[in-house]
Amino acid sequence: MRPLADATAPSDPNLSSFGQDPWWLIGGKVLAIFVFLVLTVLLSMWVERRVISRMQLRVGPNRCGPFGLLQGLADGVKLALKEDIVPRQVDKFVFVLAPVLSAVPAFISFIIIPFGPTVSVFGHHTPLQGTDLPVAVLLVLAMSSMGVYGIVLAGWSSMSPYSLLGGLRSSAQVISYEIAMGLSFVAVFLFAGTMSTSGIVAGQEHVWYAVLLLPSFIIYVITMMGESNRIPFDLPEGEGELVGGFHTEYSSLKFAMFFLAEYINLATLSALATTLFLGGWRAPAPISTVWAGANTGWWPVLWFLVKIWLFIFFFIWLRGSLPRVRYDQLMKLGWKVLMPVSIGWILVVATIRALKNEGHAVGSLFIYIVILAALVLAGTIAWELLRGGKKPDAAPAAESADPAAGGFPVPPLDAPHYHGRPAAAPAVAPATDTSRKEVTSGIH
Repeated sequence: MRPLADATAPSDPNLSSFGQDPWWLIGGKVLAIFVFLVLTVLLSMWVERRVISRMQLRVGPNRCGPFGLLQGLADGVKLALKEDIVPRQVDKFVFVLAPVLSAVPAFISFIIIPFGPTVSVFGHHTPLQGTDLPVAVLLVLAMSSMGVYGIVLAGWSSMSPYSLLGGLRSSAQVISYEIAMGLSFVAVFLFAGTMSTSGIVAGQEHVWYAVLLLPSFIIYVITMMGESNRIPFDLPEGEGELVGGFHTEYSSLKFAMFFLAEYINLATLSALATTLFLGGWRAPAPISTVWAGANTGWWPVLWFLVKIWLFIFFFIWLRGSLPRVRYDQLMKLGWKVLMPVSIGWILVVATIRALKNEGHAVGSLFIYIVILAALVLAGTIAWELLRGGKKPDAAPAAESADPAAGGFPVPPLDAPHYHGRPAAAPAVAPATDTSRKEVTSGIH
């Protein structure tokens, strides 16, 4: 295929810019995305452990390589060489398939993320993006839904109650938070007029959607924490009650694939937030206004990476700062707060867009509505988590409860023989009934 002339190279990629690359360039893009994700995972693990250790006044990894930079690689080699233990009663086919279903969709999602504008690679003008689709954003939602199958099947096939509960928790959590995440995208689609990632980046040439659509941005930030199964929403892996959750029975490379999928999803969610709300690969306003060439050539890759790592640091910061929420708080926030607010916000955005298309001046009105909606959303979330999340007081227990009711038979504590040993005689004589009557009569 002949390279395009410089005069015909578009400044911003669009849907027509894809599907014209030679085979070696397509393979190079796929390989570059794969290497980028693997290196991002290794570096994210190191940054997370170093940052959290600094927050907790510890040292963190500092043995493998300079400053401990090779610690993630050492952990990967260690996991690969460990014994692969498969419990006897598991469904072996599904048990092996589940980690693959979690890791592969995580890699596929990144193919539609734009890294930069159109550049020249060995004489060929090509966008710095794997590919683009008219419904590219929906591909990310579809792949994240496929990844949940891996978690659910891992919990079901392990034949363990802890793993099964972790898988069920993850399915319920993703259903509630992915619906809210999809609703937060609708406002972006209405403003951009497309679901293509390159078209959404082009629509933010002057103002980022994080400013115009602030409530949608806040909802997405909350839902992406729920989507990633990380603190404070890591209920599927709650160590305190589920030992480790859906991957309790996994070891060696199978466990490593779940670990890999979690950190790749971390990078994918950060890249999607950058693309939809922070202008994608475009430079921030102070740089783009002062420097005319900030959004041309290979420089946009730098701005894109800086934005991604700011989001990754945000994830790490939350993990080192916030406690895990209760499960009822988690589900209530998704179903009773994020979804209704998202639907109401979509109606407002659609109305504003319709008025604007008819020629009405709604600029200042829209700004006030955005601020009001953001305040309402923040207040509702605070109300549900701080006040509405309190559990009702438990009913008083019966005075004479049967210890063997509804569970394993337990001998009473006042039995003469407890655990096969005779009860020891009391060293001090018990108090008389008179003293007890005096105390209780004073209370009543």
